[in-house]
Amino acid sequence: MIARLSGVLIEATADSAVIDVNGVGYLVLASGKTLDALPPAGGSVVLLTELQVREDSMTLFAFGSAAERETFRQLTLVQGVGGRLALAILSILSPDELSRAVSAGDKAMIARASGVGPKLAQRIALELQGKLGLAAGLAPGIATPKGGAAADALSALANLGFKPAEASAAVAAANEELGPAATLDALVRLALRKAAK
Repeated sequence: MIARLSGVLIEATADSAVIDVNGVGYLVLASGKTLDALPPAGGSVVLLTELQVREDSMTLFAFGSAAERETFRQLTLVQGVGGRLALAILSILSPDELSRAVSAGDKAMIARASGVGPKLAQRIALELQGKLGLAAGLAPGIATPKGGAAADALSALANLGFKPAEASAAVAAANEELGPAATLDALVRLALRKAAK
């Protein structure tokens, strides 16, 4: 399994890039957002990757963040969503935006991606409900204090059955009120009170 590439960008196209790693050129497919963030040819790059092996091909997908890779993995678990379609969705919506669209059941937002019709958008919204937002250990909008107390608090609320959007909002509010020195215990208690309101 190839999990990460660190090398020099040789070229980038509308949907792919070639990364030279110690003399070996790796062709990777990536979202428009990841490709837009790449430096000019000759620049150093570090990309997270996901290798998909099929009967007739091996395809290496590349991502600019762990959240994008995890969202890609969740998308490709949905029936009818392959790697290229998942990248098309991630070219239109960031992981945070997709998470919010799924939480809100906003099928129209998901259907903005090329190749995603209303039925598939509805399936994505239903099947990914409660599975996004924790992609990078945190839901959107939460700043991680030292020690990852907010991430642990978010995980605790998720384990208690709170939806990612509810857990995210409660932990964000508690984190803001208590500040970066907050302990996990204090964060969880205050987040639970805020979630219960």
